[in-house]
Amino acid sequence: MEALHPPKSDSPLPSDSSNASSSELSHRPSDSVKIEEGIVVDVVRTNSKADVEANLQAAKTSSPPDFPEGGLRAWLTVLGGTMVTFCTFGVVQSFGVYQDYYTRNSLSDRSASEISLIGSLQVFFVFAIGLPAGRLFDAGYFHHCLLSGSAIYTFSIFMLSLVQPHHYYQNVLAQGVGMGLGMGLMFIPALTVTSHYFRVKRSIAMGAVIAGSSIGGVVYPILLNNVFSRSSGFAWGVRYVPFIDLAFLVIANSIMRTRLPPKKAQGHDGDKTTIRMVLTDVPFLTYAMGAFLLFWGVFVPFFYLQLYAALHGVDPIFTKYSITVMNAASIFGRTVPNFVADYYVLIPSGLLSAGLIFGMFGATSVAGVTAFAVFYGFFTGGVVSLVAPGVGSFVTQRNLSDLGMRIGILSFALSFALLTGNPLAGALLTSGHLWHRPLIFAAISVFCGAGCHILCWKSVSKRRGTSKI
Repeated sequence: MEALHPPKSDSPLPSDSSNASSSELSHRPSDSVKIEEGIVVDVVRTNSKADVEANLQAAKTSSPPDFPEGGLRAWLTVLGGTMVTFCTFGVVQSFGVYQDYYTRNSLSDRSASEISLIGSLQVFFVFAIGLPAGRLFDAGYFHHCLLSGSAIYTFSIFMLSLVQPHHYYQNVLAQGVGMGLGMGLMFIPALTVTSHYFRVKRSIAMGAVIAGSSIGGVVYPILLNNVFSRSSGFAWGVRYVPFIDLAFLVIANSIMRTRLPPKKAQGHDGDKTTIRMVLTDVPFLTYAMGAFLLFWGVFVPFFYLQLYAALHGVDPIFTKYSITVMNAASIFGRTVPNFVADYYVLIPSGLLSAGLIFGMFGATSVAGVTAFAVFYGFFTGGVVSLVAPGVGSFVTQRNLSDLGMRIGILSFALSFALLTGNPLAGALLTSGHLWHRPLIFAAISVFCGAGCHILCWKSVSKRRGTSKI
């Protein structure tokens, strides 16, 4: 913890403090004052109690916060965040079920690219809303975002259950726009609040939060595939989702808490990083570009694996569980790599994911689908879970007041990758199902993203003098 040390002098204090000049004050001896546990600063001696209190307050606000690295409130917040990602990104990662159902049933008159646009719009809003949601989080409106997002999201799912077959615009509005907006208001704040409690264990804690999306990605495909095939059909299959989510979101809203003061109450506005300064931070921009390219291609198999397996004659019963297998493997991929995240395992995870995309060509049997889903799910889990914690390496404010803004800016950039990546893959697929085209596109995109992160890693590790960034 860096102390505040004013210049010292041996000259005695003047007898009349009211007549002391500012130059004399700057040369007065200092006393070491303990503000709170673990923070000791030197405070200039004055005869004014107000001056002493002002110095103490300035020291408090400029000192970096302590992190409990655990405790009941911290882990309850992590648990609540896991529930939020279960309900939000867990549904996003289950879109492959909808892609398959829409293509072969209720939206069979639409192309694969048009159908994937529904899911892409949904995940676009999840991340695009991250920029204003991140700013609101920094300003102290965490619970406002979480509560309003929960309401919009739950209402939109019920609206999705009412859509009519071959009414494409209804799916776009309810599933793409409505659900996406609700998710966006919850996802980034729920992820960012974890940083209030952890610094050393931040990657582990965020990995646990992100793992909720993989758990949701296991549960929802099983639920949806089984209900869609019954007489109750699509409508009731969709309605089961908000009943589950509503219970989890009520609990999450009740147990999640922020810890650090909001940005508006911390003062020193001139010392805070502005958006313009963030956008001129070259290492951060390189990192964001790499993340953009990773997310541009990494979700293509999540959207298309079930359809690919079905069209290649894989056992229909097992095909329904292909997305579930991938997301189950992703649970471990989103937790295990976080224990060694300080050594930047995001790079090898990205490179391996790029190579494994070509393995989807072999997913033409039960064994092939299983092998691809397990390996790809595991390594892409590391990619998805480590992108957000990596932003902490670029934070410049000692009180972390720019963390929410940086994550918001990154998520806003990623939203355009997610909006365009899967529809572009669908357009490359065409009605003739030329699978090599979207898969090559996805692999090259992910590989280039990992390349950007290699450049970023070299730059930041050289500046810090360590491979841990």
